[in-house]
Amino acid sequence: MERYASFDGTQIAYGTAGEEPSAGAVLLHHGFASTSQINWVRPGLVDALTEAGRRVVFIDARGHGESAHPHDPAAYSNNAMATDVRALIDHLDLEGVDMAGYSMGSFVTLAVASDEPRIKSIFLGGAGAAQIRTGGAEWATAIAEALEADDPSTITNASAKAFRNFADATGQDRLALAAIQRSGNSLSEELVSSLRLPALVVNGEKDTLVGDPGSLAALIDGARSLVVPGDHLSAVVKPEFRDALVSWATS
Repeated sequence: MERYASFDGTQIAYGTAGEEPSAGAVLLHHGFASTSQINWVRPGLVDALTEAGRRVVFIDARGHGESAHPHDPAAYSNNAMATDVRALIDHLDLEGVDMAGYSMGSFVTLAVASDEPRIKSIFLGGAGAAQIRTGGAEWATAIAEALEADDPSTITNASAKAFRNFADATGQDRLALAAIQRSGNSLSEELVSSLRLPALVVNGEKDTLVGDPGSLAALIDGARSLVVPGDHLSAVVKPEFRDALVSWATS
């Protein structure tokens, strides 16, 4: 992967695939404790998009993968990941970008789309409205504490422990991930409801973490929702998810 210096000098890793078509690029943003390789490349989603004729750009968010891993929550505050995406769009001189995110990446996508006119349409996977309406501060603290725990057997919150287990399984920097959870980022329901661009929300039918995709689609004027097989971790590898992503990117 290549790297660029973002707005605050943080080194951010990104990759590209496919030719430069007239339709512009599809920009992919992965989920929490994941990477672009885990979410998008290995499941064949990047290949599927390039085979459909799209140029693809994928990013490792700060604190993840091959990007820098600051341990200070301030490095992630003020929706820094969204600003990283805007800096990447500038770096590559992209125009007419379609942006897709999964889980955390969906909320980054919403933040980018809220004030970035170069975003034409958005695809939101593994995301629901509950996280926007509640703010999730207590939930974020529980995850941070689980990530910071020296002994995982001391973690009593089962859901937070699942995030710790996933971070360990993917080999991510737990202290950087904890800093992300402590950064205080949030999106308001008013901001999401102000969006006026084509949107598709796709969740797994067994995704108990975020629930019904229609709850988020209902906040965005004209958005559509779709349920596919799988849960929060497995939906991205299902053929139905791939087909929905390609259909959105080529419509």
